[in-house]
Amino acid sequence: MEEAPVVVQPPSPDGGRRVAIRGEYAGIAYHLLDVVEFLRRAGLPESDTTLDDPGLIEWRGGGPEDWTADE
Repeated sequence: MEEAPVVVQPPSPDGGRRVAIRGEYAGIAYHLLDVVEFLRRAGLPESDTTLDDPGLIEWRGGGPEDWTADE
């Protein structure tokens, strides 16, 4: 199976999630709008951006609704 071009890491203790696009560090997202902005900057059109598409985004340690670290 081919890896998704976008990988969102599990939430850190401060709630931020590291985001990589095509293997390059894009930044730390603190909510979904940050992820959308990183995708926009990477040239992915909004009409093609589906945040729950496993072919586009691999959410590690929780899905798009998880923004707090498990303790």
